[in-house]
Amino acid sequence: MDEDIRLNVPLLRRKVPNLTNAAKAVGLRPATVSNLCTGKIPLARAEIRTLVTLATLAGCSLDELVIRGGKTGMLESGIKVLDLFAPLVRGGTIGLVARTNVGQLVLVQELFHRFQQRDYATVFWSPFALHELTDSDNVHHAIKDLMDSAQLTGTTLDEIYSLIDQRQSEHDILLAADRRTVLSGGLWTLNEKLNEFGARPVTTILVDVSGEAADEDIPYGPLDTLLRFDVNLVTRSLYPAVDPVTSTSALLEGAQAEMTHLTIQQRAKKLLRRYKELRSLVAAWGVDRLSDVDRVTYHRGERLEAFLSQPFYVAEPFTHREGVSVPLDDALNGTRRILDGVVDDHPVEEFLYTGKLEF
Repeated sequence: MDEDIRLNVPLLRRKVPNLTNAAKAVGLRPATVSNLCTGKIPLARAEIRTLVTLATLAGCSLDELVIRGGKTGMLESGIKVLDLFAPLVRGGTIGLVARTNVGQLVLVQELFHRFQQRDYATVFWSPFALHELTDSDNVHHAIKDLMDSAQLTGTTLDEIYSLIDQRQSEHDILLAADRRTVLSGGLWTLNEKLNEFGARPVTTILVDVSGEAADEDIPYGPLDTLLRFDVNLVTRSLYPAVDPVTSTSALLEGAQAEMTHLTIQQRAKKLLRRYKELRSLVAAWGVDRLSDVDRVTYHRGERLEAFLSQPFYVAEPFTHREGVSVPLDDALNGTRRILDGVVDDHPVEEFLYTGKLEF
């Protein structure tokens, strides 16, 4: 995909408060500067002299003035089930569909932790103010934990806009918000205000603390990534409990990923779909009633499902497992080896809560 380039408008606004008059004073047409800032004129059509003059006004380099990359590619998380089956889109919107107490807010905490290491600013648009949360409610307790893991927290549209606006010139933003901001129109308003001036991308994660989204066909409207949680995985202590079969991403649905990734992902989904069917048969009749072909499929499905479990950094105090991050290439290679039967002689237990396959 082509790289997106834009003016770092928040930086200009901060460095040159009266930009229109300042531009006119140094010989630039105010209308041209305004159109560049709002995106009416693509940055690629701007004269180099104009960009150099703007950089001089702001006291910054051209590299600081020009933002490269927008909503253009995969945001690798190091979490196998996400990167393999439903990769995040940089600058996109990710919707989490889950019942309560299945780990969706823990996943958001983990993403905050991981992307803070990459110099992202993490923001939580909380559905509750801190004084409204009670210690006795599990959901409220999880929201408190998410507040603690976010660098910045607010409860109103104006608060969230101000927090993002102050940091968007220097940091990509990872914003988590509750579904009610979608239903109220608040998220749409926020995006309109942020897009008015252009800046670094805001990647948005939408959660539903009520659990009602699981009963809706389209709980959030258009999404770049949809992550559906599976209660069955929770009952078997397999986390993150993201369903690899029903979770989707525009990057894969639109065939925008590498061909190797697409091929392995499609093969893995096919295997896991059949494995889910076979689980019901095995529960009723036992594995010995399966055909030889189905028995192989069942056991490979077991291994792949176990391989997709992964220790989280934020869960270390509770699980006593060291968190791991797995590069996409390692996740793809491990999945391919399972699909090809290379590791058929290894017991399922060796695949549980590992990083990349070491055997």
